[in-house]
Amino acid sequence: MSTRLLDRVSGPSDVKSLAPAELPQLAQEIRDEIIAVTSKNGGHVGPNLGVVELTIALHRVFQTPDDQFVFDVAHQGYVHKLLTGRGGKFFRGLRKSEGASGFLYRRESPHDAFGAGHAGTALSAALGMATARDLRGSSEHVVAICGDAAFTCGVTMEALNNVVTSTKRLIVILNDNEWSIAKNVGAIAKYLNRLSTSPTYNKLHHDVEKFFLGLPHGHEMNQLYTKWKRETKDFFMDSSLFEKFGLRYVGPVDGHNLEELTKNLEFARNCESPVIVHVLTKKGKGLEAAIAHPEKFHGASPYDPATGENQKSAPGTPPNYQDVFGSALTKFAQQNPKVLGITGAMPSGTGLTQLSKEVPGQFFDVGIAEEHAVLFAAGLATKGFRPVCAIYSTFLQRAYDMVVHDVCLQNLPVTFCMDRAGLSPNDGPTHHGLFDLSYLRCVPNAVVMQPRDEDELTDMLHTALQLPSPAFIRYPRGAGTGVKIKAQPATLEIGQAEVVKEGSDIMIWALGAMVQEAEKVAERIAAEDGLSVGVVNARFVKPLDRALLLGQATGLPLIVTLEDHVIAGGFGSAVMEALQEGGCLTAVERIGWPDKFVEHGSSVESLRAAYDLSTEDIVRKIKARFKSLGPAALEAQT
Repeated sequence: MSTRLLDRVSGPSDVKSLAPAELPQLAQEIRDEIIAVTSKNGGHVGPNLGVVELTIALHRVFQTPDDQFVFDVAHQGYVHKLLTGRGGKFFRGLRKSEGASGFLYRRESPHDAFGAGHAGTALSAALGMATARDLRGSSEHVVAICGDAAFTCGVTMEALNNVVTSTKRLIVILNDNEWSIAKNVGAIAKYLNRLSTSPTYNKLHHDVEKFFLGLPHGHEMNQLYTKWKRETKDFFMDSSLFEKFGLRYVGPVDGHNLEELTKNLEFARNCESPVIVHVLTKKGKGLEAAIAHPEKFHGASPYDPATGENQKSAPGTPPNYQDVFGSALTKFAQQNPKVLGITGAMPSGTGLTQLSKEVPGQFFDVGIAEEHAVLFAAGLATKGFRPVCAIYSTFLQRAYDMVVHDVCLQNLPVTFCMDRAGLSPNDGPTHHGLFDLSYLRCVPNAVVMQPRDEDELTDMLHTALQLPSPAFIRYPRGAGTGVKIKAQPATLEIGQAEVVKEGSDIMIWALGAMVQEAEKVAERIAAEDGLSVGVVNARFVKPLDRALLLGQATGLPLIVTLEDHVIAGGFGSAVMEALQEGGCLTAVERIGWPDKFVEHGSSVESLRAAYDLSTEDIVRKIKARFKSLGPAALEAQT
């Protein structure tokens, strides 16, 4: 029989039943489990190791799923999963097919009140839930657990501005570890540091409140004091930013002291006004390598828990696309002082670390504020600079209004380099970049392209930096093809595709990394069925190479489109529209991701197989469609 306390925890009631003296052991066992699992599977190591005691205390004080926790981003939700019946084999399959999601997910558990994958969403969602509670007259508690980086997001500040006008009762936990992914930047981060290192304000506030509450009618007097303190602002010293928004500020609290955490959370639970509890935690606590390298261990690949070293790639593994992009941008920035790189708290993830080190004056990290990043770039572009926004495909969705109205409407030469276009398999639906072609293809003035390999990525970046208009380059997560990169990049003809192989029966128009897949498929069909199958590297989705497409379609039985994107409104849709507008009736078989949110999985290959997109599936679909075309197609086959 297991002696681990963690093995006895199947839900929050088991956490409550433990004696206070047992909790440090539970905390250590949770840290051991997280390290054991993430060292094999990868995952968000540092954020979860930092909130172990906080999450235990939350489950000791509150009762989920009746009370509701809303975790910002939710990549600090592993401890919550372990305490709500999702341990054992399910947790050990973290980020794998049939295992636990790396984020909170409403479909996974009733204890997950709200799912999230992008920062800054918790406070607005929690405020909506608290207001709904008030409207229907129920009594549950709503707790928003926000990282300090959430307060660099504009949407969080918008929510903060609405708290006191929307609800009388809301609990906000500010988990302050001074990091998001990279070091937090900006005035809010500096303010929180000042607040957390100066306890004078909190002592004064606590002492005055204690004095009033000890008097007859003290509760009413304390309410008057609180109102006076807000209105007179800085009578004694700087007021808390949060109290200026009408929230009661409590803290800072030691985020690894269970007794202190419990006491302050119980106070917040009983508070009859919105309250924010400022908790200081150590990101990566329990793993020295994670403490020493917080950016690396925010979201880590599999690693050796003893040394913190990542598992080494096989010899000869090509560099990742993000690093190829980062190296190329650094080179172009060194050649041209007007070339600038912008990231939203993701210098390492986007490949901009090299630029930040070698050309720091041309590098800007604006924090988790994608909307600002795009507007900031637009402003720079009006003054003759060439800003490059390096933002994951899925994160650029947050700045769509700015892309449309502030960059493309004004036709400003901002370049967007969109990593993680396609699948981010372990992270799941919040991180798959499967919608960008659809949301960009409809925007005037946008040039949208995708390279087939690393060399073409460099060419596309070089080309984009010469355009007088907005340009979008999408590329996948992970290693490239290993192709050699030219010493001098080429300038591509806008809207011109590349014929890789001619074919008279079927032409496969493929985009990006799917060009290699198209070549394999073409060879298979030619060998097995004797058909002449050609391949086109489309390169550009907008503008599409209509002249080449219409020229090939004349007399051709079938055109196939192949994309790592949803087929609804994607590349295949662009091809069909062009053929229809050109009066061409050639059949089109579109192959891509279905109109669904794709789950997380162990690998790209496993997810493609699950959604009928493996090489075998693609070959089968093309053969079936060609055969369905009837006698003309069959005659061509012979």
